[in-house]
Amino acid sequence: MVKTKNDAYKMMSVFLLSMVALLISHSLWADQIGSVSTKFKILGANDKIVIEAFDDPDVPGATCYLSRAKTGGVGGMVGVAEDSSDASISCRQIGPITLSEKIKNGDLDGDEVFKKSTSLLFKTLQVVRFYDAKRNVLVYLTYSDRIIEGSPKNSISIIPVKAWNN
Repeated sequence: MVKTKNDAYKMMSVFLLSMVALLISHSLWADQIGSVSTKFKILGANDKIVIEAFDDPDVPGATCYLSRAKTGGVGGMVGVAEDSSDASISCRQIGPITLSEKIKNGDLDGDEVFKKSTSLLFKTLQVVRFYDAKRNVLVYLTYSDRIIEGSPKNSISIIPVKAWNN
């Protein structure tokens, strides 16, 4: 219960610091590979397409590359702009892959392997992994969602699980 204005300020500060930490922690999952400008902005950064790479945390030897839209301008500079739902993914085997029993027996909803905030509070870009046992293939799906309304825009990539020869 808030007793004074000072308590309210403290609670708001804790909330804002928690949100910043959450945004930063998701951003650290991927390495930025590069970017290209798509729209010039007089004030602030240009709109861009950003290319990022991340390793699947549960599948050593699997790496995914994401390209996604990033909104510039003043709103983008200070982190309040909402990025569009446009994204593409390409995943590759970069080393030996051994699948755990958890992945082999995964559920039909998939396993979240990457998540990045694309607006100040309510929109995220996600990558979910599925295992197709019949074909011995990992399937990666990227999509964007919001608390109230998501987007049907999506992209998939597959990695056939094969023996690794250097």
